[in-house]
Amino acid sequence: MSIREHIINNFKGDDYDSLQSAINESIESNDEVTLPGMGVFFEIIWQGADQELKNRMLQIIKDRVNQGENE
Repeated sequence: MSIREHIINNFKGDDYDSLQSAINESIESNDEVTLPGMGVFFEIIWQGADQELKNRMLQIIKDRVNQGENE
């Protein structure tokens, strides 16, 4: 089983609150072990997004990356 399949199977059946909690905990922990899971979540979002949402996500990423460069 691939990492991608493992992560997806691990969250199958979870409700919105559980997913949000997992995402928040992953971000707050600042643990690089959770990065593959966040990448799988992003891949799922990206594949399901229309072009407008993709453009918005790209803008957010670009803005936040540029903010980081100025800190």
